Amino acid sequence: MSDLDKKGPKQLKVIFLTIFIDLVGFSIIFPLFPAMLNYYLPREGSDSFLGILIEFLGRITPDMGLSAQFQTSVLFGGILGSLYSLLQFIFSPIWGRLSDRYGRRPILLFTIAGTAVSYLFWVVSSSFWLLILSRFLGGVMAGNLAVGTAVVADITPKEKRSKGMAIIGVAFGLGFIVGPAIGGLSSILNLISYWPNLSKFGINPFSTPAIIAFGLAILNLIWVATRFDETLPSEKREEIAAVKTNRLASLLCIDNNSVKIATLVYFIFIFSFSGMEFTLTFLAVERLEYSPSKMMVIFLYVGFVLIFVQGYFVRKFTQKIGEKILAIIGVSSGIVAFLFLAIASSTIIFYIGLTLMGIGIGLSSPTLTSLVSLYTTDQEQGKYLGIFRAAGSFARAIGPLMAAVIFWWAGSRYSYGTGSIILIITLMIAFRLTQPEKLPDAEK
Repeated sequence: MSDLDKKGPKQLKVIFLTIFIDLVGFSIIFPLFPAMLNYYLPREGSDSFLGILIEFLGRITPDMGLSAQFQTSVLFGGILGSLYSLLQFIFSPIWGRLSDRYGRRPILLFTIAGTAVSYLFWVVSSSFWLLILSRFLGGVMAGNLAVGTAVVADITPKEKRSKGMAIIGVAFGLGFIVGPAIGGLSSILNLISYWPNLSKFGINPFSTPAIIAFGLAILNLIWVATRFDETLPSEKREEIAAVKTNRLASLLCIDNNSVKIATLVYFIFIFSFSGMEFTLTFLAVERLEYSPSKMMVIFLYVGFVLIFVQGYFVRKFTQKIGEKILAIIGVSSGIVAFLFLAIASSTIIFYIGLTLMGIGIGLSSPTLTSLVSLYTTDQEQGKYLGIFRAAGSFARAIGPLMAAVIFWWAGSRYSYGTGSIILIITLMIAFRLTQPEKLPDAEK
């Protein structure tokens, strides 16, 4: 057994925390979109760019029996939510290729440090534009998702790759729980209501979750610096003279056909599901009149479903069923989830949709990631996994915006109905996936 094999479990723990922190920072803002609009609009003033934009959108908003402010807040949430993922799309493959050349450890340390700084900006975001700056920097530094995935590929043999990727899935699920939970609780703990003078330093009603996220990022940075050992030996590092920056071109020019199909399935799948994620809180307000605390329960529930599916079902049944079949089941669950949420007018129907949503994400995301890893060589995993994650980031950059536009203009039923149709197309493409042959010594 090599030293790298012996260190594998420790490295997985470090990567688990890294991915978890990323998802906390990414999802913490989900329940806050309506409240953030109500806070920042008056502060910017009606004659500011933001104020003029909101006023214009209010005038052209279709009358669907909802307030114009509510409908425009849906659009605002989609725009703000898309910013982070658009930047992640641009920079994730860059960090992946840099980690192929210089190693995983230095790139992880750099991106985690940058993420901590982005949270610090959020702590003192007294203005809308400083908030945008914090999200901008956070999106740029979010490439450690691609690097973390490459680390799992480095330290797990092919026959156990799905189990390793499922660990990342559990980290996603936990982050999906903790992030929105912190966001929901921020409506209760407002620092400037206790210490008004803190507003002079930029402290705002949303500083509490930002402070927690900053503290977790610093803890993560210290842990990686002291506990993480390099997983990509120098002799395996790809020698490249320069890093390509045209991410769209890299998506369109994948020369591995199996990777291309898996990436396409993942892109369309995340395009649909990211739109549902970002409009879910607005749907809960419209249909069930949920408060921020109840919105927190939504994400807690979906997160626990994700943990169960990825932490137990995927790890237990991948060897028996195969990644391809699990991915197909996940996409199929997503189709039904969209239909239930489109018609949901009661708590029971709503939570059936949420359950199917968690199953869909829990099955599809880790299995498709594992397939891409299994389709590639050790030297190319950082590059292809970076492109794969970038495809997801690009989908998250346009998915929320498209779903929000349909929600704003035509209503929630059309928005979620469109999502189900898109997933039917995804399912048809998923049948073209190939299942890698199991190695003779694969564990049963």
